[in-house]
Amino acid sequence: MRFEDFAQARLPALLRCAALLCGERESARDLVQDVLTKSLVRWRRIGALDEPYAYVRAMLTNEFLSQRRRRRVVTVPLTFDALDGPAVPVQRDYATDAAAREAMWQRLATLPPQQRATVVLRYYEGLSDPEIADVLGCRPATVRSNAARALAALRIELTDPSFVTEGQQR
Repeated sequence: MRFEDFAQARLPALLRCAALLCGERESARDLVQDVLTKSLVRWRRIGALDEPYAYVRAMLTNEFLSQRRRRRVVTVPLTFDALDGPAVPVQRDYATDAAAREAMWQRLATLPPQQRATVVLRYYEGLSDPEIADVLGCRPATVRSNAARALAALRIELTDPSFVTEGQQR
């Protein structure tokens, strides 16, 4: 498989995974770009693997965790209006509850990076505990511990009355 074919096929999945890890689109795009740049340099070896996506996904997760340890430069993402002027009005989609989705994003963003990575790899990527342990470089017991702590933290926030939106009942 050529790198270009891989990147075209897997770019949407990598961007979604990175967005879940980072919590914002601009950082996710930067993260995916950095990882794809590094994987292009090593593509001869990566492309020969049975599961190149699994390897690149592990690179993505490790790069996210490494960036969180480094000094962070605060950026202000540009909005569509700032780049191209006002957008064409779009009809609101009443089928989705944007407020609840935004509240969940905010809750996920409060988790420590290891716990957030564990939740994303388990529930978004559908990996098992041993697979997550391989990606994160830890034991499966640590994965279970991180997942339990993350879910407990999310449960506490969900039962906190300040997080209950109008019209919802506990």
